[in-house]
Amino acid sequence: MIRVENLSKEYGPVRALDDVSFEVGRQQILGFLGPNGAGKSTAMKIITTYLAPTSGKVLVDGIDVTEDPIAVRRRIGYLPETNPLYMDMRVDEYLRFCGQARGLRGEELRRRFDFVVEATRIGHMLKKEINQLSKGFKQRTGLAQALIHDPPVLILDEPTSGLDPLQIIEIRKLIQDLAREKTIIFSTHILSEISSTTNNVIIINQGKAIARGQINELTRDAYRELPVRASLVAPRDAVEAQLQQISGVDHVSVLGESDGQVSVEFRVQGDIGPAQRAVGEAALANGWTVLELGTPEVTLEDVFIAIVQNSDKAKIHDGQPAAAEVTHG
Repeated sequence: MIRVENLSKEYGPVRALDDVSFEVGRQQILGFLGPNGAGKSTAMKIITTYLAPTSGKVLVDGIDVTEDPIAVRRRIGYLPETNPLYMDMRVDEYLRFCGQARGLRGEELRRRFDFVVEATRIGHMLKKEINQLSKGFKQRTGLAQALIHDPPVLILDEPTSGLDPLQIIEIRKLIQDLAREKTIIFSTHILSEISSTTNNVIIINQGKAIARGQINELTRDAYRELPVRASLVAPRDAVEAQLQQISGVDHVSVLGESDGQVSVEFRVQGDIGPAQRAVGEAALANGWTVLELGTPEVTLEDVFIAIVQNSDKAKIHDGQPAAAEVTHG
């Protein structure tokens, strides 16, 4: 439904997007994740035809966004980061205006108006001017306008911004319900929003897509990077010596030692399973008591931080040759 190919966007010397590619199929939800200024909003603005790309291609339902932007807009409902509201209009007037601007009339407009009001739970706010609404209800009103014309694609930039916990749950459920018939891309800084709404994510940092795929796959990769911690009733020197002999074990460090008990941390190159088993076998052979052996629980926050930090390190490492090429080119 949405195909992004080698998408780049430059603002003078600043490259906001750098060769980003991904696809979203019909009736799928893609979560956009990344730090502030990562390029998420820029990508959304290009998909919705508000910005033109410097290079690359975006297809929405097979239509190139630069060749036929009007046809693309007809297929998209867009809630930008800055809510597109007319503050001096009443909520009902605003939604009818948006519906009419989208070509809705008569019974079709009434039907879609009733649906979005019920879906976003703003019925008791219809006669209020938008400038009188709380931030949460302004956000709901913006989401209602994105839905008014029943688009097959929804692009939602921070859709739960400003909502209270109950409203967030309701909007999350609405997004999941809409995905039964729509393709949805949404961005958020709230990591729990991703895992609660979709398992399919793309992580963008400094304009680059540094990770994409299923959350469980990304978590498994991050799990391999975590240190293993062990606490044993055993001599410190013997434990250190034994760990350093195990294949794949690296960066052994002692966290603490007290009353014959030693706590250590080490990293494993590759699968941690064999290394953990080797530690257990060494303990059994030497008569040590194992009190703890494993890795910390991995959260989505851990995955995000690990991927972004690794990306930053790689960019710093690769930056020297790139700068030299530009200088001599």
